[in-house]
Parts: sequence; structure tokens; C-alpha cells
Amino acid sequence: MSNPAAPLPGPVLLVPTGTGNVLRLAIAQALAGANAVVVYATGAVIGSQLAPSPALATLPVSIFVVGMAACTLPAGRIARRHGRRTAFLAGTGCGVLVGLLAALAVVLGSFWLFCAATFFGGAYAAVVLSFRFAAADCVAPERRPRALSAVMAGGVFAGIIGPQLVSHTMSLWPSHLFTATFLGQAAVAGLSAVVLAGVRLPGPTQADLSGGRPLGEIARQPRFVTAVICGVVSYLLMNFLMTAAPLAMHLCGLTQDDANLGLQWHVIAMYAPSFFTGRLIARVGAPSVVAAGLALTAGAAIVGLSGLDLAHFWTFLVLLGLGWNFGFVGASALVLECHRPEERTRVQSLNDFVVFGTMALGSFSSGGLLARYGWDVVLWVSFGPLMVAVAALSLAAAARPARAVG
Repeated sequence: MSNPAAPLPGPVLLVPTGTGNVLRLAIAQALAGANAVVVYATGAVIGSQLAPSPALATLPVSIFVVGMAACTLPAGRIARRHGRRTAFLAGTGCGVLVGLLAALAVVLGSFWLFCAATFFGGAYAAVVLSFRFAAADCVAPERRPRALSAVMAGGVFAGIIGPQLVSHTMSLWPSHLFTATFLGQAAVAGLSAVVLAGVRLPGPTQADLSGGRPLGEIARQPRFVTAVICGVVSYLLMNFLMTAAPLAMHLCGLTQDDANLGLQWHVIAMYAPSFFTGRLIARVGAPSVVAAGLALTAGAAIVGLSGLDLAHFWTFLVLLGLGWNFGFVGASALVLECHRPEERTRVQSLNDFVVFGTMALGSFSSGGLLARYGWDVVLWVSFGPLMVAVAALSLAAAARPARAVG
């Protein structure tokens, strides 16, 4: 039964306990995912109240994304040297910190302290998004897309926990709106740490520390380039449009409760397809799933351009969430095909670093575009990256048969 091509015994030994690990990671994803939901739901609103200029209203959300980008590679380095669980627990420490700092910032009325808090929130989110790859390490190769998808499905409950946490706590301290929300978020992050403490993952091996092939060689693979481009566009556009959406709803006269409920359905739409995305990838292939995601994102922009009432915003948010799921989960599955086991933490953290780093650029530009040119321009701009991703997928599809013939 031995296979000389099989890389390391680690993943095989983990198969019997893989289900328990995947379940814990899915629960932790549900709890930890509420962190990002709280920041997206409140960041631009609090920013508009505290910022010295209207153009800086979405800066806290942009700083959140900067935190994701800045901490992805360090988190990968911790995982490679000390194991994934150590990186997970360090991330949840940041999750508790963001809640405490943000609550203090609101009480003090400090915009810059609030921005610092959201940076730690981004660090937490970067670690949380690596749960999907950790789940793939826990199971046999043929089950990896399903394990990855199952953990992402935990985000459905994050889509319920986060908005409900905001709605039920934002006015508990009337003179300091959202303070109790962030204290609750810190408590949820602490509960996530308890769940993660029971995850059993292998420690780093000598092969992990050596790292395999040079990173430049891996990054030049056409399939990896395609995976990164599609992951970047899927996440960039979701964040670019989501950063501006709550503030756009506010400017159109819609209430915070309307925005919270719309965000709840958006996050549910982001993660609910994960219950079947893994099977869909196994059946039709990751590139087809990514293409469907890009089409859904384009549909969301078209709906957003067609009107400014509540129904248009909510439909836009749901389609945007669905598009993100298909695009990002499909691109993540493509990344799994581009590395050997001993290269996984380096390649996965590189992928996420590029995705989140590019996403930060979109987040910074979103608020300025909305303030200067309005919601329609924000939506029209999204079609440019979509065309780049479609071109990358098309070129990759054309290159594969050509290589087979050659």
C-alpha cells in the first residue's frame, strides 16, 4: 500500500482524527468570523463619527485589511516553526485585544485608537482564514476540498452571531454607541480560543522547516498565478464593495438595523454555499466554480447600479456574498494543487499575503471614491478587476490542452 510518490506520512496519520479537528475548526470559524462582521458593520459608521474628515470614514475598515496583510506572513512563519495551533492561539489573543481597544476608543472618542484596534482585528482575521488550509491538512488528499469547504461553512453562523451581537448590544450604553458590542466581541474571541485549544495538529517536521522548493519557483507556476489572481479579485471586490455599502446605505437614509440585517444575509451568503462547494469543485473542477463566482459578483454590481432602495442593497449584498464564496473557495482549492506538503505553510501564507495586500488597496480607495463620486462609480470600477480574472482563467484553460498536446 505504500506509495513512493506520497510526500510525508503526516496527513495520512491525521485521517482518523481529521473529522474532530475539522469540526472544531468549523466551530472556531463561526465564533471568530464574528470579529470581521462586527468591524464591517460598525467600522465605517464609527469612522464617520470620529474621523477628522469624511474621506477617512472607511479608514478603520481599511486598516483592518492592512492588519490582515501585514500579519499573514508572520502567522505563517509561526505556524511553520511552532505549529498551526500556536499561531491560532496567538491570533485569538489579538481577537480579544481588538474588542477591548475598540471599546476604549469609542469611550474616549479616539479615531486613531479605533484604527489601531481594527489593525489587531485584521491580524485575527488573517489567522482565522488559515483555518481552511489547516482543515485540508487533517484529511486524505481526495477529501481536502470538502474539508476546506466545511470549515468555511462555519462562517454561516458567524453571519448570524456578528450582526445579532451588534443589534442587541449597540445601544446598551446609550452615551457610547457600540461599546458593549466590542466587549461582547472580545468575549466571543475568548470562547473561540477555548475551542481551538482542543485542536490536535502535528508539530513542524524537518521537511517543513526546510521548506521544499524555492518560493519563486512555486510562484511562477501558471496555475498558482491563476489561483492568486482569482483569489485577489474575489476578495478584493467583496471587500471593496462591502467597505462602502454600509455607509452608502446610511447616506441613502436607511437605518443601522437595515444595514445590520443586510450584512447578516451577506455573510450567510458568503458561507452557506460552503456546505456543497467542496462537492461541486470535485465534480466540475475549481476553475468552473471560480468562473461562476465572478459572474455572481458582476451580477451584484449590476443590481447595485439598478437602484438605491432597500431591496436593491439587500439583493446586491446576497449576490456579492455568493460570488465571494465561489470565487475564493475555488481559488483556494487551486492553491492546494500547487504545493507539496512540506511547502504548504509558505505557499498558503504567500497566497494570502498577496490577496490581503491587494485587498487593502481596494479598501483604501473605496471610501474616497464613495465620498467624491458616489455609489455608482464604486460599482462601475469593480468591472475592471473582474475582466482581469476572467482573462486569467481563460488563458489558463487554453494553456492546459496545449501542454497536453505538446
